[in-house]
Amino acid sequence: MKRTIAVLLMLVVSTAVFAQGVPVAGKEFKQLDPPQPVTGNQVEVLEFFSYACSHCDAFEPILNTWLSTKPKGVTFKHVPAVFNKRMIPLAQLYYTLEETDNLDKLHAKVYDAFHRQGKNLSDRASIMEWAAAQGVDMKKFEATYDSFSVGTQTQRAMQMTRNYRIPGTPYMVVNGTYMTGPSMVVRPDGRGVDVTRFVYVLNTLIDIER
Repeated sequence: MKRTIAVLLMLVVSTAVFAQGVPVAGKEFKQLDPPQPVTGNQVEVLEFFSYACSHCDAFEPILNTWLSTKPKGVTFKHVPAVFNKRMIPLAQLYYTLEETDNLDKLHAKVYDAFHRQGKNLSDRASIMEWAAAQGVDMKKFEATYDSFSVGTQTQRAMQMTRNYRIPGTPYMVVNGTYMTGPSMVVRPDGRGVDVTRFVYVLNTLIDIER
């Protein structure tokens, strides 16, 4: 189903005419004050997300379509939003998947576990039970989940969530300067994300940062 949606979104985006007018500041995007530091020569795009967020799950096909066509010179990173201590286990899960080279294989499956299988991966025990069912190397997975590296990255994600003043999920941040998200770019009738317009807004902000 997700693959079908992604294909349809690709067709919409690839055939769109992007002469839509300038993105509206304060409505379709906002400028971070103060801007946050970035490193490297490429334009950095971050997605603040949560596996438990139904809006993030719905946003995945849109995000994946954009990633397959994103402008050159752009580096993309997921950041698990951490608003409170209850969200720490999910952030640790993300960084564990990344460090054990399981992210590509299991990222979408975490969303499936939450939103289609009714699983609640809210603590270490439930996460380990789920991971074991995915056939991962559990000795390596548990050691990584409990590691200093994952703990440090999780604390950094928590600090970034605060510093960037992330109001919810999902939100995209362009080069530490601009924030936009699907909830900010909706169709005129208010029924869902205006996908074509959202991609236009995101890519325009990237062009500005170039």
